[in-house]
Amino acid sequence: MLIAFNKPFGVICKFSPEPGRPTLADFIKLPGVYPAGRLDTDSEGLLLLTDDGALQARIANPRHKLAKVYWAQVEGVPTDEALAALRRGVDLRDFSTQPAEARLIDEPANLWPRDPPIRHRAKIPTAWIELTIREGKNRQVRRMTAHVGFPTLRLVRARIGRVEIEGLASGEWREIGAAALY
Repeated sequence: MLIAFNKPFGVICKFSPEPGRPTLADFIKLPGVYPAGRLDTDSEGLLLLTDDGALQARIANPRHKLAKVYWAQVEGVPTDEALAALRRGVDLRDFSTQPAEARLIDEPANLWPRDPPIRHRAKIPTAWIELTIREGKNRQVRRMTAHVGFPTLRLVRARIGRVEIEGLASGEWREIGAAALY
């Protein structure tokens, strides 16, 4: 079984209770499924869950090079140089990222409102970047955008492999076939 879930902001990627904090158990009432990879509490969007340990490993392990697409709303408007640095890969001291696909995009259509909304500062513009990576280290996209001078304000994972967030409202899930990944 493979589940595509649109994880809301603030939800912790585990099923065990966390006093006063929402977890996956508040949304998914299926026994025996586990996240295939993680999504930070302050990130939102596509999370895959499965009851198949081998499939879970294939999805989560970076050596399988499964593309993950993120939409990052950043503070400021990234320069061509910043985007080029992301495309080359950046040295984050504890590791160097692989080259990413990076481009400016318009705010994604059908994007749900975030609760709570991001902070708004009248004198500092924001922009959206679409980043495609094949790794998935802890807070990697946030660290990458900050490294090139444009901190992430909102981060949404939009796609893993060929599975997209399209058609799933925040907090909704659907069962999909594993063949949908590739």
